[in-house]
Order: sequence, then structure tokens, then C-alpha cells
Amino acid sequence: MEVVEAQRLWDPQPGWLNTASYGLPPRPAWDALQAALADWRVGRVSWEPWDESTGRSRAAYARLIGVDVADVAVGSQVSQLLAPVAAAVPDGAKVLVPEGDFTSVVFPWMAQSGRGVQVRAVPLEKLAEAVDAGTHLVAFSLVQSADGAVARYDDIVTAARSYGALVVVDATQACGWLEFDGAAADAVVTGAYKWLMAPRGSAFAYFSPRLQERMTPSAAGWYAGEDVHASYYGPPMRLATSARRFDISPAWFSYVGTAPALELVERIGVAAIGAHNIRLANRFLAGRGRPPGDSAIVTVDAPGAEEKLAAAGIRAAVRAGRVRASFHIYNTDADVDLALDALA
Repeated sequence: MEVVEAQRLWDPQPGWLNTASYGLPPRPAWDALQAALADWRVGRVSWEPWDESTGRSRAAYARLIGVDVADVAVGSQVSQLLAPVAAAVPDGAKVLVPEGDFTSVVFPWMAQSGRGVQVRAVPLEKLAEAVDAGTHLVAFSLVQSADGAVARYDDIVTAARSYGALVVVDATQACGWLEFDGAAADAVVTGAYKWLMAPRGSAFAYFSPRLQERMTPSAAGWYAGEDVHASYYGPPMRLATSARRFDISPAWFSYVGTAPALELVERIGVAAIGAHNIRLANRFLAGRGRPPGDSAIVTVDAPGAEEKLAAAGIRAAVRAGRVRASFHIYNTDADVDLALDALA
């Protein structure tokens, strides 16, 4: 599906430049969610049809990042999915993270300080070089939330592997517009409500088989069972042998909206979406006298930005006079020019 054709499936108000906060749902996702809510309101159906969307979503995520669907767990938030990974880190282990990374990929390790787990933060651009023989695990966002900086994924993985360290990646600000090999890492966690344009409340984690062996499914419930319909009551415990044993019971309506959104991303193609997004981001940078970059998220200095953007109806993140603008499939040149005119 061509980008121009795909854009007809969204209904954005002009000036939404804040996908880094949340993405806008395509019409197939919105319609599916409204239909499910209508059924819920009157008790028209049981829950099983809603839950079919969870399986579709899991499979689509696995295809998007290039991993085996049997190694994908579903949840609701990035930090929740990272909790069993952090709990599996040995006492006294050393974890390496970037300075200023989003706390969902930092706090899970710091919360283990009572067991002597040590967290060291270095500048993102020096992360690969900072890996050493004492590093047990490297955790980082593939794309930084604050400024859109793209991590040197291959270099970080290579450095970690040379010392036998685990690699944990938060792809929340990347998955949906940036192509990468998920199987190169030990864990890839993604909140789906940003660039995958799903309702908030759906999230995914790829756990490599070697990592799964170290983890305990501490949040196991009926949905983590090998046969969920035979796992309502117990004992004995009968968990799935796949990464599903790390699932939590899904927020059904979130996944009803997630499946069509991820499947549409597949149809358009991550490469095509990324090229579109980066072109718009670079158009915005050029308009502010900045050189081009490689990210769909950019930041620029603009005194009085908050008032200027609000007056023009532009919705973007503004922090300490810096504008964080993020561009996605439903954005157009007109959105960029509207923002540039407002900031001029």
C-alpha cells in the first residue's frame, strides 16, 4: 500500500506533531474498537472474539521485528514486561544504560539495588565503548524519547556479545517506523500506543530462549497457561512452554484496536513509513536552519514556542523552550509548514 493511499485511513486534525507521546488510530482500528465497545455495552458476545485480537497482535509484532512468535509475550506496559528480566539479574550484577534514557528502561534495574545490582549511566553515543568484562546487561531505548537520537544498535550488540553481556532494547519510540533486527537482542520491549498507533494498554516483549531460561513467570495467571481455557482453576500449575508463560491477562479492548493497527503498518511497510517520517522531519529541520538527521523525532530551539504553537493549533511537546516534533504516516508537508510558519 502506498503512503498517499494509506493516509486516507486516518482523520487527524492538522498540526498533530506529537506521535512520540501517542499515535493516532487508523480507521480500521478505531472501527474495530467501537464495534467491540458496542457489544460490551449490551452483552452481545462473550470475550473470546475480543481475545482473538491478542493472538493477531502477537503474531504481527513478531513479524515486524523478525522474531519467532513463540518467543513473544504480551502485557500492558514496558516496565511491567521488564520486571521478570530485572528479577533474573544476579545479585551484584552490573547494568549499563544511557544517561537520560526513559525511566521505564532504567528504573527496573535500579529497583534491584537491594540485591547489590549496580546501574552505570554513560552518554548514549559512548554506550558501545563502555561495555566491558564486568557488564552483565546493557539496556537502552533504540530511539531516545527526549530528542529522537537513534542508538548505534549493531555496535552496541556487537560490543555486548564480545563480553557475553545481555542486550535489552526498548523499541517503543522506534517500532513502526525504524527497521531493526529484533532477534539480535535478548529482549525487545515495545509499548504499542505510540508509533504502532494502538490504544494505550497493549505492549509486547520478545524474550530470547536463553533469556527465558533465566526468568521466573512471577505474574503467572490463567492467561499464562498452556491451555488458557483449562487454566481457570488450580493447582496444579500448567504454564505454557513458550514465552506466553510471561503473559498477563490482556486488556481486551486495547488489543481489539491493536491488531488492525499493526497489520496496517505491515501492509504499508516500515521502510516506507520511515522514509516518509524522516523526510518530513528533515523538512522541519531545514526550515529551522538545521542539518538533516535520521530520526522521525527532532528537537529545535524556539523561544516562545509554546505560545506560538498553541496559537496556530500545533500540538507538539515543548520543554524548556525546546520543541520536540515527531512525524508519522498521517502527517503531511502542510503540517510541517504550519509549524514552521508558527515558529517563524
